[in-house]
Amino acid sequence: MFKILEKVVLSPSVNLMKIEAPRVAGKARAGQFLILRVSECGERIPLTVADCDPERGTVTIVFLEVGKTTRLLGSLAAGDGILDVVGPLGNPTEIDSFGRVVCVGGGVGVACIYPICRAFKEAGNEVIGIVGARTKELLFWEDRLREAVNELLITTDDGSYVRQGFVTDVLREVAEREPPPDRVVAVGPLPMMRAVCGMTREFGLKTIVSLNPIMVDGIGMCGACRVTVGGRTRMACVEGPEFDGHEVDFAELAQRLRRYQDMEQESLARFLAECDGQC
Repeated sequence: MFKILEKVVLSPSVNLMKIEAPRVAGKARAGQFLILRVSECGERIPLTVADCDPERGTVTIVFLEVGKTTRLLGSLAAGDGILDVVGPLGNPTEIDSFGRVVCVGGGVGVACIYPICRAFKEAGNEVIGIVGARTKELLFWEDRLREAVNELLITTDDGSYVRQGFVTDVLREVAEREPPPDRVVAVGPLPMMRAVCGMTREFGLKTIVSLNPIMVDGIGMCGACRVTVGGRTRMACVEGPEFDGHEVDFAELAQRLRRYQDMEQESLARFLAECDGQC
C-alpha cells in the first residue's frame, strides 16, 4: 500500500493527493506519469506527476473526477492507501536551453505543465505560461505557476477571471511577439491541444503535446495506447507521452478515446447506484 499523506480539493471535482512513494519520487522527472490501481479489482489509470519531493519521498498527483476509478480515488482521504503506484513511466520532457518557451495548460493540464515550466526556467529559458479554464472557480495553482514562469497569462471561457477567451487567443498574441517563441508545449483536453497545434502550425512553431490515450500496462505490451504520429504507429506509454503535435493524428486519437465511452458511463452509473451517490 502507498499511503496518502495529504489530500486537497483544488476546485469542484479536482483533487490533489500527495502520496508516499520514495522510489518513484527519487526518479520522476517533468513530463512523466504514474499508473495507479486503487484496489485489487480496480482498473489501472495513468496520471501525470504534478510534483515530487525526493527528500521527503513523495509524489503529487492532480486529477479530475470523471469516471468510476477517479471518483473512487477521490473518495479516499489522507491516511488511506492506494494499492499500486507504478512509475515513473514514459519519457521525460526534453529540457534544454531553447530560448523563449511557451507552456500552455488547460483544465488539470495546469498541474501537468507546472513541473515542465519549472524545469525550463531552471535551464535558463524565458518561460511564458498560458493557462485556461471554463470559469474562475476551476482555476488553481496560480501562485505556484507564477513562481515557475517569467510571465503568466490567464484566460477563462466565460470571462469570470482576467480575460474572456481561449488559450489559443492568448497564444496567438504571444506568437506575434518579437522574437517569437522557440518552442510551445501544450497539455490539456484533446480539443485544446488540437487547436493549439492548428494555430502554431500557421506560425511554424515547434509544438509538443502530451497525449492521453487509453492505457493498460504502461510498458508497451498491450497496445491500447497506440497513436499515429507522422504516419507511424507509436506507443504513447513508452515512446511518449510527448510527441510533435504537428504530426499527431488527432482525429484518430479522438475516435479511440470515444470507443469505450458508453461502457465507462455504464460502469460509473452502477458504481454511483451501489454507493447511493455518496462516493
